[in-house]
Amino acid sequence: MTRDVIIFLVATLATIVGLGTVFFHFVEGWSWLDSYFFTVVTLSTVGYGSLVPATAVGKIGTTILIFVGLIVVAAVIQQLGSFTLNNRIKAREALTEARHRAALAEKRAKAAEEKGPDA
Repeated sequence: MTRDVIIFLVATLATIVGLGTVFFHFVEGWSWLDSYFFTVVTLSTVGYGSLVPATAVGKIGTTILIFVGLIVVAAVIQQLGSFTLNNRIKAREALTEARHRAALAEKRAKAAEEKGPDA
């Protein structure tokens, strides 16, 4: 389930980046690269300040992009962290179980050795 959520959130994030790029290209008249760069810098909260929306629509769009984008970016980071943590917990549990089985097998082997081959 978590993998599906991560894929959905990453696809949503890619859609937001794409829509932001198209929006700034047409509203602000920036090149495609500048529009993409501004969108990614804004979503990552870096904000270099080299590009700043000049129109009222661009400023409102930036505000919406920040709120929507940050929510999705935070959700992606949270889900990736949760997914990674759950996988590490499962791996640790599997290792503990394997060690437990190995210890039981060793005990059985010692018990059989103590009884001898005729037992």
